[in-house]
Amino acid sequence: MAKLKIKKTKKQIKQAPEKPKEENEVVLPAVRSSDEPTSRQAKWINRQRVLVFAARSINHRHRHLMEDLKKLMPHHKTESKMERSKNLYVVNEISEMKNCNKCILFEGRKMRDLYVWFSNIPNGPSAKFLVENIYTMGELKMTGNCLRGSRPLLSFDPQFTKDPHYSLLKELLTQIFGVPKHHPKSQPFFDHVYTFMILDNRIWFRNYQILSEDGALAEIGPRFVLNPTKIFSGSFGGTTLWENPKYSSDSKELLYCLILSVEEIKQEDASMDEEGESEVPAKPRVGKKKSIKRPEKTIRRKQLKAKSKLISDQIKKRKQIKKKKPTKK
Repeated sequence: MAKLKIKKTKKQIKQAPEKPKEENEVVLPAVRSSDEPTSRQAKWINRQRVLVFAARSINHRHRHLMEDLKKLMPHHKTESKMERSKNLYVVNEISEMKNCNKCILFEGRKMRDLYVWFSNIPNGPSAKFLVENIYTMGELKMTGNCLRGSRPLLSFDPQFTKDPHYSLLKELLTQIFGVPKHHPKSQPFFDHVYTFMILDNRIWFRNYQILSEDGALAEIGPRFVLNPTKIFSGSFGGTTLWENPKYSSDSKELLYCLILSVEEIKQEDASMDEEGESEVPAKPRVGKKKSIKRPEKTIRRKQLKAKSKLISDQIKKRKQIKKKKPTKK
């Protein structure tokens, strides 16, 4: 009897009959209207984060340029100013603490010149640039406008593919300025374009709004020119991969101008002495002043003397500033 009861409690599993597959079945593709919003991913694949900060030696115009770049890059992170006494290798540790794999560091010299570092954290490469011809958005007041957080198109000059150091800089600039797709703080469309043009061995940056599909543009700003000085294998250091032979610092230019001005004055003095010896002295006329001969050369000589004096005064002032040290009471 027990066996019969166990058999009655068991359920028989019925297998559903499989439907025959149709050979001529057509699968329609997924069609989406352009008006429907794109579905956002919970996580983005290209996790690029850029740390943007400066050292304690920049002026107000440099700070405004840094703020303009932050507005253009929704994937940036900020940090307080770094002390000048610290070594640049500390920036790698700061970037890793902020969970960033790219870094833009603004570094000022003499409250006048601005240098910027673009670096790939932590293994490099890194590049150092001198920033010239700075015009911020507040100064330009252009008619162009774009939505904050939208993704940009990157346009590069064809010369970037010809030279190896320019191709390396192109890859570094695309990874820094390119906004990752599906970033939480970005918008999922393109309405402006960054152009990087090479002219006079410098990289010229411009930002334009895309007005229409036929290619009409309106400039937004900011404007600046990057003069590359060195490219290093590591992050903020390492072996020098490339050095700009046409770049010279301000101190070297001042010394060069001073040497040239001194040599020109000596040549002018020698030529004036030779001309004075060769000329026969004329009889002085009564009641008339002597006519000044060759006024152009004398004016040029005075200008060169004034220029050399200004340069020498600047060098003396800098030496005095360096010698002075704050006394502890």
